[in-house]
Amino acid sequence: MSVKYSIGIDYGTESGRAVLVRVSDGAEIAAAVHPYGDGVIDSILPDGKTKLAHDWALQNPMDYIEVIKRTVPAVLKESGVDPADVIGIGTDFTACTMLPIDDQGRPLCALPEFQSEPHAWVKLWKHHAGQPEADMINNMAEARGEDFLQRYGGKISSEWFFSKLLETLRHAPHVYKAADRFLEAADWVILQLTGNERRNACTAGYKAMWEKAGGYPTTDYFKALDPGLENVVADKLSTDIYPLGDKAGELTAEMAELTGLKAGTAVAIGNVDAHVAVPASTVTDVGKLVMIMGTSTCHMLLGKEQKIVEGMCGVVEDGILPGLFGYEAGQSCVGDSFAWYMRTCFPEHYAREAAEKGLNPHALLEEKAAKFAPGESGLIALDWWNGNRSVLVDADLTGVMLGATLSTQPEEMYRALIESTAFGTNTIIQAFESNGIPVNELYACGGLPGKNAMLMQIYADVTGREIKIAKSAQTPALGSAIFGAVAAGAARGGYDTVVDAAEKMAHLHDTVYRPIDANHRVYRRLYEEYAVLHDYFGRGANDIMKRLKKIKAEASGENA
Repeated sequence: MSVKYSIGIDYGTESGRAVLVRVSDGAEIAAAVHPYGDGVIDSILPDGKTKLAHDWALQNPMDYIEVIKRTVPAVLKESGVDPADVIGIGTDFTACTMLPIDDQGRPLCALPEFQSEPHAWVKLWKHHAGQPEADMINNMAEARGEDFLQRYGGKISSEWFFSKLLETLRHAPHVYKAADRFLEAADWVILQLTGNERRNACTAGYKAMWEKAGGYPTTDYFKALDPGLENVVADKLSTDIYPLGDKAGELTAEMAELTGLKAGTAVAIGNVDAHVAVPASTVTDVGKLVMIMGTSTCHMLLGKEQKIVEGMCGVVEDGILPGLFGYEAGQSCVGDSFAWYMRTCFPEHYAREAAEKGLNPHALLEEKAAKFAPGESGLIALDWWNGNRSVLVDADLTGVMLGATLSTQPEEMYRALIESTAFGTNTIIQAFESNGIPVNELYACGGLPGKNAMLMQIYADVTGREIKIAKSAQTPALGSAIFGAVAAGAARGGYDTVVDAAEKMAHLHDTVYRPIDANHRVYRRLYEEYAVLHDYFGRGANDIMKRLKKIKAEASGENA
């Protein structure tokens, strides 16, 4: 019997990537990355004339098709694998990333009459302009005593599905009316690959207020929120939700020609990048927190029962793996804050030094920052440079750094930013544990763990926990390949369950980060200070961040 393979396609914030994986042992045979042509659209639409306000983040859905067109043929060519031996495809996506489509499945932004309408484009996960709508959703749910709100830690985020949908209805009702359906990008890609609309339980559960037992909130709730939303589920969504691990359909002849794969190849139900990374990090049982660390960080945890945790992004039955409750929390800004710092604050003479040493700028700052002991810089920061996802769920919060003097060095500020993200993760861990959900071990994957050893050691020192690292540098793509193998099934050379597939295809790195007691003691003191600032600025004692944003909007001529 020939060796079998599956392909995982991972759609990130800036690019998409495909990994060709050997099904028997998870060996990654070939990989290809394609940057999105239009990237993150956050200042002006591709028409070159329509400007966007602050807190907007859009994408061009045709970039997602280009990823398929470019990366899948590339991995087949690099590997020399016979397409007939590729038994399954799995995909994952950032979420909530959503778009309006017409009755033929075409994105509205692809139609000439909507190309200059911002609300017709894909709203990326970090689109935060719907914060007023998120506030309306939360206030109405609280006023009506809606049970669903507690499944999301007490607040729906501006990043979630109905915040973005309601924003469209309120500010672009013509777009809302023209849309046949609103769809997660994760599900739109599956529609393109198979011709089948198969809404996945993961995005529906975590991002769109759906639950396995009771479905969506009631029409009465939606009508109270806005009369135009009364029949939103029936008119613009679907009640047909499909479980993770299922087969969405088979690759169409058109997509087979585009990719070089065989028509009829099994395609898995779509998924979320963070969620597929859990089994790809070898985690299939409770008490093990997986951190998917990149531009943002998602914190994923499995439990045997449903409990309520402040600020969690959601708890969904079967939301990560069948038979367990999946908990999600997260930080909106991790790698993004380091990248911002490098763009705006990296001195020219440091750039010259990095070039002389043959180091990239981040490596130079890591080398310099690693020489400082915990607390030595005198700095402390809040990690809210792109708002707070958990536990405060507030996109209007902004970053803070305290303790700077005329002798403060760039590497000290860089280290303080890293420490702030570790403190944010510790806040999330404490929220889980204080509500009876144990966090016994930490696992890390994504783009950051393999790039910055100092960062990972700081996380171990701050949390006081050992951190294991997923072996794959492309963990979400590997996770999608795992689901692709499950979609194919054992009869075709794959697996019948995700747990069976993960046991063979997922592996850990030899590197393990263990907390250093002396460092942990200092970080416990610093974390106490972080917690004071966290509550002072984040829980209403001083709303200066929101007042400043209002003044900024007024000064720039935008609506507050």
